[in-house]
Amino acid sequence: MANDYFRFKQFTIKQGGAAFKVTTDSVLLGAWADLEGNGKVLDIGTGTGLLALMAAQRCSSLITAIEPDMESFLQAEYNISASPWADRISLLNCSLQDYVPIAAGKFDVIISNPPYFTGSLHNPDPRKAMARHTATMPAESLVNTTLFLLSEGGRLNLVLPVEAAARLIEMAGKNGLWCNRMTFVKPTPQIKPKRVLMCLERVRRDCKESTLIIETGTRHCYSNEYTDLTKEFYLDI
Repeated sequence: MANDYFRFKQFTIKQGGAAFKVTTDSVLLGAWADLEGNGKVLDIGTGTGLLALMAAQRCSSLITAIEPDMESFLQAEYNISASPWADRISLLNCSLQDYVPIAAGKFDVIISNPPYFTGSLHNPDPRKAMARHTATMPAESLVNTTLFLLSEGGRLNLVLPVEAAARLIEMAGKNGLWCNRMTFVKPTPQIKPKRVLMCLERVRRDCKESTLIIETGTRHCYSNEYTDLTKEFYLDI
């Protein structure tokens, strides 16, 4: 059973009321995402508020976070209000589709750990099913709304399983959104990549590819690149 809270170096995540808890995927994305500049940031499906808080720690931008699940929204509201950056993060209880008509301007950075399960048995918990199945936010909807919300030079940062990432990259390219940076995440050197961190833009460039290994092969013995990426957040690194 997951802990009721997860303590980071500069903030704490209470997660008892959230549909999904703190995951390595989200921590990697929050540390890896391209947040260069001081533009506006949008966190789609903030859950506990983790990605919004990581972005606030890393940059001085104004951040908007949206979360459709009410209990997760209330958990995120608590976490954000208890953080040092509450004055820079606006939180809304709405879906991405409902947010588009009320969005105030474009965003220079969009960040999301989106739903990715397709064709698999849905979780019997409807809140977890909504958070992790694409029926509530299909890839086409994510790409199309991103194109509407993203500024001309803006960047979409995502984390997805390898196969889902390949499908999204192909579909996004057909709509004028190009993957220019990607990192394949391997749990250990011997295991194939399970996740892909991606940065997509309107301008097509040569895609910079890299690989990040989490553990060197021994349990809790982390690689140098993983340590360097997450050391500003994890207490034990």
